Amino acid sequence: MIYLLNDQISFPDPREGEKDGLFAVGGDLSPNRLLLAYSNGIFPWYAFRKEDANPYLLDDNGKPYIQWWCPMQRFVIFPKEIHISHSMRQLIKQNKFTVTIDHDFENVIRNCSNLRIDQRGAWLGGEMIEAYTKLHELGFAHSVEVWDENKNLVGGLYGINIGKFFFGESMFSLVANASKMALITFAKIFDKSGGIFIDCQFETPHLKSMGGRYITYDDYMMYIRNHK
Repeated sequence: MIYLLNDQISFPDPREGEKDGLFAVGGDLSPNRLLLAYSNGIFPWYAFRKEDANPYLLDDNGKPYIQWWCPMQRFVIFPKEIHISHSMRQLIKQNKFTVTIDHDFENVIRNCSNLRIDQRGAWLGGEMIEAYTKLHELGFAHSVEVWDENKNLVGGLYGINIGKFFFGESMFSLVANASKMALITFAKIFDKSGGIFIDCQFETPHLKSMGGRYITYDDYMMYIRNHK
């Protein structure tokens, strides 16, 4: 079942949604709604191309609704379990990259917006950029930047941090291994600060190779409830 949201900032039980995790459409990208969403393992997507979206996911003007997703199997990385390959260890020792946090959120999210998120047509568009930039201004959205020896931005990631949990949204890499460098460095920092897990949303070979694994949604929410 897919629910149509209204102006009220609330969500139905995501357990009643589709098998792939889609359970609601509509609503808005206000900070309060986004923070409520992430606190419950929910995240927004858009269908970028009209032909990729099912008719019931379009509003009366033919524009795709905001889609709200909450898979029942959650792909996460526990910071202590981050896998660093031999080649990445060697790269880290070479000091070719400098990694910073929150030095250039705008350029990180705009670089991420140039990349296709998945093969179904979901993209990071203008409304999403505006919404996450607002969360960054409020202190909830954070970026990790990777710079080369010439101080060029070559990779990074961004996501939402609520308490001891980081909800990763997107990453990019303009040179080999730059996004891995961002994730490894962030995981180490997050672990030292008491972070519990990094939500990867969906499995990719890239994230699986770095230690990502599945937990159930019920276990996911148990972690969040127990570490408020």
